[in-house]
Amino acid sequence: MSRNHEECVALLEQIRWNGKPKCPYCESTNATAYKNERRYHCNECFTSYSVTVGTLFHKTHVELQKWFVAIHLVLNSPGGISVRQLAKEIGVNRNTAAYMIERIRKTQIQEQIFLNKITEIDRPKNF
Repeated sequence: MSRNHEECVALLEQIRWNGKPKCPYCESTNATAYKNERRYHCNECFTSYSVTVGTLFHKTHVELQKWFVAIHLVLNSPGGISVRQLAKEIGVNRNTAAYMIERIRKTQIQEQIFLNKITEIDRPKNF
């Protein structure tokens, strides 16, 4: 996977918001970007948010690059992928890999279109 964190965040912003930040709490598009990070301040409800709020990436410490590879592997592996195999492929421990698979499967049921957009746009070149 050749994308860095900033490129992954930009890709998510394009998929979720079509480039225009939208508050996940009040749905307002009236926001101010923070200068030093990819976060926004809603001028309607006065909350701070990023593109990961309300997604399977929210409140995780795993890099977005690893999430994108994991999504591709979980959704496109014939016969599925084991926890151990995913852990080895993306360089996380087995508990983290199990957690990621669980979140991906849950999101697959609830938001299939969102995951499809990630896998369509972000096809790893080495898979």
